[in-house]
Amino acid sequence: MAVTLADETRRAFDSVAADYHRSNVENVVLRGMRERTIAALLLNVPPASRLLDLGCGPGTDAESLAALGHWVTAVDASPRMVDEARRRVREAGLADRVAVHLAGLDSLDALPLAGFDAAYSNFGPLNCVDDLQTVAQAVGRRLRGGGLLVASVIGRVCPWEIALYASRRDLDRIRVRFSRGPVAVPLNGHLVVTRYYTPGEFERPFRRAGFRRVSLRALGLLAPPPYLQAFAERHPGLVRALERADDAVGGWPVLRGAGDHFLMVLRKAM
Repeated sequence: MAVTLADETRRAFDSVAADYHRSNVENVVLRGMRERTIAALLLNVPPASRLLDLGCGPGTDAESLAALGHWVTAVDASPRMVDEARRRVREAGLADRVAVHLAGLDSLDALPLAGFDAAYSNFGPLNCVDDLQTVAQAVGRRLRGGGLLVASVIGRVCPWEIALYASRRDLDRIRVRFSRGPVAVPLNGHLVVTRYYTPGEFERPFRRAGFRRVSLRALGLLAPPPYLQAFAERHPGLVRALERADDAVGGWPVLRGAGDHFLMVLRKAM
């Protein structure tokens, strides 16, 4: 049987599952981005909310949110990521608050229509789906009226990346994020099929599914992208200052559409 691109994406994330939590929490840039995404979620949901984790990976966010008293249903297409997430919440004594399902984001209709208060997606799982419109509709069917989606999405315009690869005269690498179709991005000897979005491109299918934007800001606009971890470790003070600058200007018009990621909060119609 031929291996599909979706299969290859699953294999890529399977191959890094055992170390994914550690590598993420040790990356100072990723840690800052995660904190800002979770803060946006917590700002907009009441205590003991019912949350849907879209692309939960090894369960890092599900564990922390359950520890705060929320109820989490988490899904991921990678069997090994699901195993890691189940192990994590079990060892944390939170298995009664977190249910982890093996399911791709294009298979959400296998889940019940549970009336979640909010859904969230951290570090770009929604960049890896084949049909964002179908996923937007499926997410909408699982949220109560007025429910939220908080999504950290990999964007098209990353100033650091453009400057870095322009300095190396690597125009092909600069063009990757501007592709209009899916791009096969290497990960640990495998490929992850990724689609890059502007905020408008990402928002459009959710608007058709009955969502309206609440807020938008850049992540990694002035701060370096996560793959420049070595730079961030050499210059921690500078990175913290750049993150504070991101917080100050990342929501400004024009600037909020750039950055390694953008963070969008959307609300489903009542």
